[in-house]
Amino acid sequence: MSDSYDAHRRGMALAAAGVFVLSFDALLVRLAAADAWDVVFWRAWLICLSLAVVQLLRRRPWLPPGRRARWMGLAAAALLGIDMALFVLSVSQTRVANTVVILAASPLFAGIFTWLFLGERVRPRTWAAIAVAAAGIGAVFGGSMDLGLWRGDLLAVLLALFMGAVLTLLRAQPDLERIPLVCLSGLIGGLLAWPLADPFSLGAPSYTVLALMGLVQMPLALVLIATATRYLPSPEVSLFMLIESVLGPLWVWALLGEEPPPATFLGGLAVLGAVAVHSWLALAEARRRNRTARVAA
Repeated sequence: MSDSYDAHRRGMALAAAGVFVLSFDALLVRLAAADAWDVVFWRAWLICLSLAVVQLLRRRPWLPPGRRARWMGLAAAALLGIDMALFVLSVSQTRVANTVVILAASPLFAGIFTWLFLGERVRPRTWAAIAVAAAGIGAVFGGSMDLGLWRGDLLAVLLALFMGAVLTLLRAQPDLERIPLVCLSGLIGGLLAWPLADPFSLGAPSYTVLALMGLVQMPLALVLIATATRYLPSPEVSLFMLIESVLGPLWVWALLGEEPPPATFLGGLAVLGAVAVHSWLALAEARRRNRTARVAA
């Protein structure tokens, strides 16, 4: 197989695995049973701590070479750190289905940012997949919309906007070390929460859930997703985020009884179908390029 095919397949596997792990995020936030800013505080600082240890063991450079790469890495880390807070705050003020479905709009922003700022052509199949998924998202959102939840929904819109920007920045710097970047984002998120949190007032069950979230689940998910941008365009990576719009509410429903509206299931079929068809077409194109390259050689 060609390098192009292998890279594309690797990127898809990383993105899918990362989003699957990430899909438990809303469930863990609810299970923590703590104030939103306390959750942000512990989650962010534990992410920072766990990845700092990993980076020290790897003995790799913390800073990328070049001033431009450093500034872009800092911008991505800052946006990701803000997103850590936005997700928790949104989930605490609206339905889980609302938050994760709106977050699934990040491919729209990533596609626009990639086109505007990187000059990278977004393939028609990616736009088509985004359109189909957006229709599914509209169905989910319409079924779970509640006028009393508009603040949480607005925070989710900002979350999707920033996530699209983060993925585009990472796509622009494929050689940027992902672990230090996510570690720095935890530091930024922790500093944001510091003045507003009361982190030492929680019970033992809350600390257990927060430790699982901050030391294992979130670092693993964020590093997998960030690494996927080395092999796939940012709209394709963010397209996998749509899977969370289906799985996230299902985990909360199964364990906590927060049942999504029927439209969630209908829209979810469109979302998963768009991801599956798009991924299949992408791999088929990579195989065709591989055959063409072998014939030309």
